[in-house]
Amino acid sequence: MTDVQNSLVQHWVGGEAFAGTSTRTAPVYNPARGAVAREVALASTADVDHAVSVAAVAQPGWAGTSIAKRQQIMFAFREALNARKDELAAILTEEHGKVLSDAAGEIARGLEIVELACSIPQLLKGEYSENVSTGVDVYSLKQPLGVVGIISPFNFPAMVPLWFFPLAIAAGNTVVLKPSEKDPSASLWMAQVMKECGLPDGVLNVVNGDKEAVDALLEHPEIASISFVGSTPIARYIYETASKNGKRVQALGGAKNHMLVLPDADLDLVADSAVNAGFGSAGERCMAVSVVVAVEPVADELIDKIRSRMSGLKVGDGTRSCDMGPLITQEHRDKVASYLDVAAEDGAEIVVDGRGIEVDGDANGFWLGPTLVDKVPTTSRVYTDEIFGPVLSVVRVKTYEEGLALINGSQYGNGTAIFTNDGGAARRFQNEVTVGMIGINVPIPVPVGYYSFGGWKNSLFGDAKAYGTQAIPFFTREKAITSRWLDPSHGGINLGFPQN
Repeated sequence: MTDVQNSLVQHWVGGEAFAGTSTRTAPVYNPARGAVAREVALASTADVDHAVSVAAVAQPGWAGTSIAKRQQIMFAFREALNARKDELAAILTEEHGKVLSDAAGEIARGLEIVELACSIPQLLKGEYSENVSTGVDVYSLKQPLGVVGIISPFNFPAMVPLWFFPLAIAAGNTVVLKPSEKDPSASLWMAQVMKECGLPDGVLNVVNGDKEAVDALLEHPEIASISFVGSTPIARYIYETASKNGKRVQALGGAKNHMLVLPDADLDLVADSAVNAGFGSAGERCMAVSVVVAVEPVADELIDKIRSRMSGLKVGDGTRSCDMGPLITQEHRDKVASYLDVAAEDGAEIVVDGRGIEVDGDANGFWLGPTLVDKVPTTSRVYTDEIFGPVLSVVRVKTYEEGLALINGSQYGNGTAIFTNDGGAARRFQNEVTVGMIGINVPIPVPVGYYSFGGWKNSLFGDAKAYGTQAIPFFTREKAITSRWLDPSHGGINLGFPQN
């Protein structure tokens, strides 16, 4: 297997490394060391065009490959990925910074979708209605779109690509995947493993790059669809640009996920959940809890419990059995840390300050410790912005209704949770809240792989939701066939509308 972690990360096109025509590169950091680990090649428009043309040539043959053969390759990939998950986890930890246990969890959630792709014969079945009219049958076929594009974010370098490409490929499409240039090696690794598992050359291609590569995918006439996960401004741009160019789009945007805590909740469970969901992966998750909405009179007691648990967290290099690693870049770390100044200026109370903490790792790493801010005004940017870091805000409210209104008033609608022992309140919440994914005493309600993932409002652009069985109608087109095989007598000429 080619070493995907050499000094220059190239592209993967047509089943082999591809240097491309561009001389532009970008640094890939080890964020726990604050040092450049390698460079990644940044594709030109011509490089993207080449990858798309290779995928387009490969697509008819792949679509003509039997479903049974496609299924066998997916089974082989599932086994290889599971057997070598530690190898992939090490890549994630080095380039993203998340701790090894978190990287393993990311891969496990991606494996769920590979396992779903293994059931592709069932998912691609059409329908058949016999004798809808005299001697006439109607049936449907699901056929692939062609070449599909995937634009993946930095925070889940393995899981998000795995949400998309296994189902797209199993359905008969070929793929051009553009991973984040901040941590690209996981996508290259998975593409090479797919080849080892029997995937024909040109079916899965990886093109590294920045905005030039993104725009080339959005505008290319042979790209039939775009799948994207990232921030809301970029998701909106992806949706508008790709749609204007006639493509199907599923563009998942940002989030500001609230946890509503009712007075009857188990506060020990709430505190554990808030810490786990707020600081796991350094808060760089679109499903991270970033706001605890405490219905009084529980806020003071809950904050004490959260602060106590935070004091035991170990921050450092993800290879050293730490609880939380660094942020992805120095620039992002500095931006997240700047919100603490905003909080102080806006009158919030910084309960735990994550700046300047001692870490188990290189002092040059991009560190910011878990941070807790109480009494955050809802007018503050600390509340309204997607911070995307280990900053947990507490907003105090008087009633359930006030907390619900706060959540429903957000521009985002990705995930939310309610903690309560009142089944009636939980049922009311799940019906009244305007959010796509809801947890009841579950802090990060990412559904299992055979349900859909996706939010509402400014957290999702496009009609389709990511992964799950909903990916099949997204990655296929349906044909309806009306058929008659009868004797030669056909009734002669009749210009009227056909009748039964």
